[in-house]
Amino acid sequence: MKARTLKPTKVNVITLGCSKNTFDSEVLMAQLKANAIEVDHESDRGDHNVVVINTCGFIDNAKQESIDTILNWAKAKDQGKVEKVYVTGCLSQRYAPELKAEIPQVDSWFGTRDLPRLLKTLKADYKHELVGERLLTTPAHFAYFKISEGCDRKCSFCAIPLMRGEHISTPMDQLVTNAKGLAAKGVRELILIGQDLTYYGLDLYKKRNLSELLAKLSDVEGIDWIRLHYAFPSGFPMDILDVMRERSNICNYLDMPLQHGSTNMLKRMRRGITQEKTEALVETIREKVPGIAIRTTLIAGFPGETEADHADNLAWIERMRFDRLGAFTYSHEEDTHAHTMADDVPEELKQMRAQEIMELQGGISLDLNQRKIGKEFKVLVDKAEGEHWIARSEFDSPEVDNEVLIPKKDVNGPVHLRIGDFAMVRITEAQEHDLRAVVVAD
Repeated sequence: MKARTLKPTKVNVITLGCSKNTFDSEVLMAQLKANAIEVDHESDRGDHNVVVINTCGFIDNAKQESIDTILNWAKAKDQGKVEKVYVTGCLSQRYAPELKAEIPQVDSWFGTRDLPRLLKTLKADYKHELVGERLLTTPAHFAYFKISEGCDRKCSFCAIPLMRGEHISTPMDQLVTNAKGLAAKGVRELILIGQDLTYYGLDLYKKRNLSELLAKLSDVEGIDWIRLHYAFPSGFPMDILDVMRERSNICNYLDMPLQHGSTNMLKRMRRGITQEKTEALVETIREKVPGIAIRTTLIAGFPGETEADHADNLAWIERMRFDRLGAFTYSHEEDTHAHTMADDVPEELKQMRAQEIMELQGGISLDLNQRKIGKEFKVLVDKAEGEHWIARSEFDSPEVDNEVLIPKKDVNGPVHLRIGDFAMVRITEAQEHDLRAVVVAD
């Protein structure tokens, strides 16, 4: 073991959870590299002596995955495979005191805003001149682009404010500089993320300023697509729709987690909106940005959810016909307002309701996809797998939405595409979550 400690520090960063954690890991890695510390992301080579685990603590499944990962690396430390194990991120922010006692092999625990302290522990200096610099873990042609940290919303089910703190917007000029830097490195798509994009600017500029930010990012040369994730429906700033419609490089796509379709449930969730207002908002969005794809996320089995609420939710989903929809079961989180309510929907029933939601959406997705057959779309090539190029349209975000499969060979021979390039394709087949297409000749 003494011989191992003479080795230079070599860090393996493990990222769990959402795209915001991905962003944070990329910032950490850039800082380590600038300090001449060798760093990799989720390497399986086994030649690292330090591991940093960036954890998720959002819901039960995510927390369990994080704990299992920490335990696996604690075991690796006991076996002499690594020397140091550090834990950061949301789970650590919220549960470090309890976890310290349970997993003593972890050398130090860090919260979501402890980057300088983590770097100091790794004998690295926090370099302020590197603000905005990252080592991308995504394919080189797209990047998650965090515009704010934390959240001021008071949704009754959500522990994110406990883990991420209050909303803090990143200054607009800094974001534009960051976008230019990414474009210079070959990034062509920015995926804007934050706990609530619509809150952007309230703390810095005393107004919702997402529309101005979008316009400035849209002007950055080399950025072909800008995609919006995580918009809150209550108080939605309508002026972003004007910018989206006017700027060709802002994707006609919006990820807006709505959580439920029943007004009764929305009230219990403290969402500040009703079913009727939600429907009116979606209708306005679709009118102002024709052809927009709307992705949403719903919770099944929230405390007090009755069969009538669930039926109302299903009928609402049928009416709304969202382009993309995901559902997860309610997780009873300590220190949230909903934790004061009885978690009275049995787990089996939660799962059944989530499954019914997804089965309903599956039929909607299949119908909407089949309507694309014969139509032409501009797609971005993400990767190559087996006999296909895998691409996406502007209506699809990576990992969670449709993929467009393009054969590497057709009747005319090999199909020459490059990862990170755009192509025009015509849809030939459609399934629930995948489209098949052929390249349209120039």
